[in-house]
Amino acid sequence: MTRIDFHTNIPDKLAYACRLARKAYAAKAQIVLLAEDAEQAAKLNDALWTLSDTDFLPHVLADDPLAPETPIIVTSSEEASLPHYDMLVNLTRRTPSNFARFARVFEIISTDESDAAAGRQRYVAYKKQSYPLTHFVAGQS
Repeated sequence: MTRIDFHTNIPDKLAYACRLARKAYAAKAQIVLLAEDAEQAAKLNDALWTLSDTDFLPHVLADDPLAPETPIIVTSSEEASLPHYDMLVNLTRRTPSNFARFARVFEIISTDESDAAAGRQRYVAYKKQSYPLTHFVAGQS
């Protein structure tokens, strides 16, 4: 069953997603980053290129011919043909229709109240379906 991790109180969702991708890549995991829309996907793509001067995070957009060979996929489409289903990082305000295909889902919730409200709704929905949930609040020990 899919494990779902909620990370809340995140001041910068894109930077946080990049750090999660770096950690997943270092652990040899494959990860899909689901953006809200094409604009956010483009910003995420750019952010992955500029995360740090010393890190290289191999990534492509989901429709790229190299996607099957690339550990980090960026997409804004839930209907995109994905090459792997190890980890999903959800940056959207909706429940991804294909989330149950993934071994693990990270729900990234910002400090914005409407984003937090949407996150709480998803948490309740997942809980009603008996998915194993964890919750990490950024800035708290």
